[in-house]
Amino acid sequence: MNHPVTQLLLRWAVLALGVVIATKIIPGIHYVDASSLVVVVLLLSFFNAILKPVLVLFTLPFIVVTLGFGMVVINALLFLLVSHLVNGFEVRGFWSAVGGALVVSVTNLVASRFVRRATRKRAEVGGATPPTPFANQHRRDGRRKSDDVIDI
Repeated sequence: MNHPVTQLLLRWAVLALGVVIATKIIPGIHYVDASSLVVVVLLLSFFNAILKPVLVLFTLPFIVVTLGFGMVVINALLFLLVSHLVNGFEVRGFWSAVGGALVVSVTNLVASRFVRRATRKRAEVGGATPPTPFANQHRRDGRRKSDDVIDI
């Protein structure tokens, strides 16, 4: 699972699953066939890798002021852009795009947590624990420090 091609294919599969779920849940989002879905996934991943960081950089004050809701708007705009570029994929309006972007984001969040948990369990079953940057640090009471919590 550590191979980059495997990770890329897994990300595309999760993105495709998110788009399919969005078409089932959100009214106003439709795709015609699997080939249009593949093009949508490729374009969304390309735009997320290239265009999204530029948009985030230029809209950073808006994102901060809106407490992160600006990211949802950016994702919705990318969703709308892909719908205008791909024949066979339709997003009927801004609010449908917002709903689709939220569904895809939640799908990515859930899938990444699931994959991360499965990777940890596989490492534990194999007898090795995943390396941590501060593995030898201990608290004053003798317990090992957790990497997930800020300990003051």
